[in-house]
Amino acid sequence: QVHLVESGGGLVQAGESLTLSCTASGRTFGSFGSTAFGWFRQGSGKGREFVAAIGTSWSGGQTNYADFVKGRFTVSRDNAKEIVYLQMNNLKPEDTAVYYCAASQQFEGAVKMEYQYDSWGQGTQVTVSS
Repeated sequence: QVHLVESGGGLVQAGESLTLSCTASGRTFGSFGSTAFGWFRQGSGKGREFVAAIGTSWSGGQTNYADFVKGRFTVSRDNAKEIVYLQMNNLKPEDTAVYYCAASQQFEGAVKMEYQYDSWGQGTQVTVSS
């Protein structure tokens, strides 16, 4: 199983930016480039929802975004450093949530359903004040 660790969360004001990072490791972890990654979030009292995803190198790094973050968030990957990023700009109070990184070794594309992911990180808190 892949072990994922998120970092970069924090408290910011509305309109500011944050970049989340996700590092991956694990004995059964194959090529980083052959793993698709997703970002999900869960606000207080809410269910977990899809935010963004990036496909494997074979998919050409295909990306997918939830409508509510399009134009504000950017997902990217650095295969050499084996890190996945979520750049979040123009943050809004409604973006406040715990953000989770997830890895899929089953799918190559930028998939957005929870069941399509095999491994999950512990999450990092993002709080946006108004």
